[in-house]
Amino acid sequence: MTVRRPNAGWRVGVVAEIREETTNGRSIILEVPGWGGNAAGQHLDARVTAPDGYQAVRAYSIATSGDGDRIQLGVDHVKGGEVSPYLVEDLSVGDALEVKGPLGGWFVWKPENTESVQLIGGGSGIVPLVAMIRAHRAVNSTVPFKLLYSVRSYEDTFFRDELEQPSPAIDVTMLYTRRLPEGWSRPGPAG
Repeated sequence: MTVRRPNAGWRVGVVAEIREETTNGRSIILEVPGWGGNAAGQHLDARVTAPDGYQAVRAYSIATSGDGDRIQLGVDHVKGGEVSPYLVEDLSVGDALEVKGPLGGWFVWKPENTESVQLIGGGSGIVPLVAMIRAHRAVNSTVPFKLLYSVRSYEDTFFRDELEQPSPAIDVTMLYTRRLPEGWSRPGPAG
């Protein structure tokens, strides 16, 4: 897959599905006619408009890659934020969301890459890394991937079930900074 450049202008996506990911975050699956696909690691701009006409734009990483018009975002509620509280608490299946993209081309993974990869992420910053892991799995790549994922607690882990799936070429290390899962054998937060 080549890195796709932004589609001209804003597109309207429709929320096809919402998944609760963490205690404060969710993933949003959008159908965006004409999107055409994106590379693993790209992001988009999302624009929301208030009833009084006020608009706010925020960048969100895309958890999916490849061709097609269906994309997945991972959004963590930011206290005091203008956009994330709406996306996490109010957005519903069937609602419209304006998006522009795909954007970015420097931090992407392509199946033709043969160098081993060390990914490091925290919290919702895992989203573009999950896109890379999914792309890696989709082509049955044998390129070694290592992921170090730091989160506050087990409940704060985005894409938890997916990251817990064993894979011969993907080595996932979890680091919990606030509260350890029951029975966890690795060292955790001090005191």
